[in-house]
Amino acid sequence: MRSTTIKDVAEQAGVSLKTVSRVINNEPSVHVLTREKVQRAIDALGYQPDPSARSLRSTRAYALGLVYDNPNPHYIISMQSGVLAACREQGYVLQIHPCDSTSPKLADELIALAAHARLAGLVLAPPMSEQAALIERLAAAKLHFMRIISAREDPGDGYPCVYVDDRDAAYAITEHLIQLGHTRIGFLWGGRDHRSSPERYQGYEDALKDYGIALDRELVLPGDYSFDDGFRGARKLLALANRPTAIFGSNDEIAAGVLAAAHSSGISVPWELSIAGFEDSPFSKQSWPALTTARQATEEIAHAAAYRLIRNLQHEANGEPLDLSGQGFSPELVVRGSTAPLRSAPPKR
Repeated sequence: MRSTTIKDVAEQAGVSLKTVSRVINNEPSVHVLTREKVQRAIDALGYQPDPSARSLRSTRAYALGLVYDNPNPHYIISMQSGVLAACREQGYVLQIHPCDSTSPKLADELIALAAHARLAGLVLAPPMSEQAALIERLAAAKLHFMRIISAREDPGDGYPCVYVDDRDAAYAITEHLIQLGHTRIGFLWGGRDHRSSPERYQGYEDALKDYGIALDRELVLPGDYSFDDGFRGARKLLALANRPTAIFGSNDEIAAGVLAAAHSSGISVPWELSIAGFEDSPFSKQSWPALTTARQATEEIAHAAAYRLIRNLQHEANGEPLDLSGQGFSPELVVRGSTAPLRSAPPKR
């Protein structure tokens, strides 16, 4: 059976091929009634545009690249899902590109990728999105991109971004633990090459300061965004003579590692130790007890980044000014069973 073509759609709608193409590309120059007529023909015929073929026929590219370097599989899957959804909505295809964020040749790699794969633009996940030298190289090469960064507000640096206020969310988590009566609160860092790590630490430190609690450096340990580092860090903190009564892991994988360390040491959670994470990943819901965390809408954030990038590509094609502003997201505190007022022993049954 012959596949439906763009010519079939044009004949069904009684318009030119160029008009159908403009509708498919979401160009604003098409009259609303004409757009609706073309869309009805597309729906009736079940026509599915082929973005790859369209890129080959056109001087414009209709593919985006998602660039990431992150050990958290949940984060990666959510990021891919969000960007892919925006691409499908706008008639683009997506190319996934994991990379080494520490490579000295990363800029050359991404520039070559965009050229060889005919990418219209790149969605840059942390930590690449937060590397000033890399961003400047990509901009100098006239590549279109959208950054996903950790920041309290729009940096206003002339490069478009979607930003996440990690500091305020970390403050809320720490404040929650303090209000439960905890004053010895451990903090386990994520990877230092991610701006989210110092932002989350700053929220922790600021909350302690605002509540008049002295910062104990012994309770703060370096690490990466991984279960293993959470487990190792927690074992060190729980071995202290004056151990913490609560531990804040910089993400849910770290917090899950803390929970495993507590269980292996016979420490009751949350009665002897409260634990909090960050991001609201499956680890937070599937652990026992379920983890208090900050709900970060990773898929929604990724979707917004891809959508804003595509809109800028459309603006450029139509000779309109680009939108270089930032769009902000704020993770929300989610209280679950892993945090509670400190008790010396589990409650009697």
